[in-house]
Amino acid sequence: AIVSGSLNCAKAMIIDLLTIRSDRENYYYGCDELFTRHPEVIQRLCADAPPLLPALLDGLIWRSKLAMNSQRRVNYYVKHVIQDGDGKFNKALKWLVDAQDPKIICHP
Repeated sequence: AIVSGSLNCAKAMIIDLLTIRSDRENYYYGCDELFTRHPEVIQRLCADAPPLLPALLDGLIWRSKLAMNSQRRVNYYVKHVIQDGDGKFNKALKWLVDAQDPKIICHP
C-alpha cells in the first residue's frame, strides 16, 4: 500500500495489526509478526511515508483504561525498535534520527 501511495490503506493496516485483541484463550497482537516479516518497516516509513510513523508508534503503546490515584498504567512495546531479530542493536533508532523530525523522536 505504501509503494502504491495508498497511505490511508497502509495506516488502516498498521492500526489493525497493532491492535491488541483477545478471546477466551489468547491475546492477539501483530507487533512481532510485523517486525519479523518487515524488519525495515521503520526505514520504509521514514523514507516513503513519514505521516504513518505516529500510527506505528501509537500502536506500540498500551494504555490502561483504569486510573488509580490519577495515574494510569502504560506498557511500551519497543523491543523491535531497540533490538533486531538477531538480538543486536536495531538500526531503527538511527533511521528515526536520520529522518530529522523532532516530533517523531519525542513521540510518547
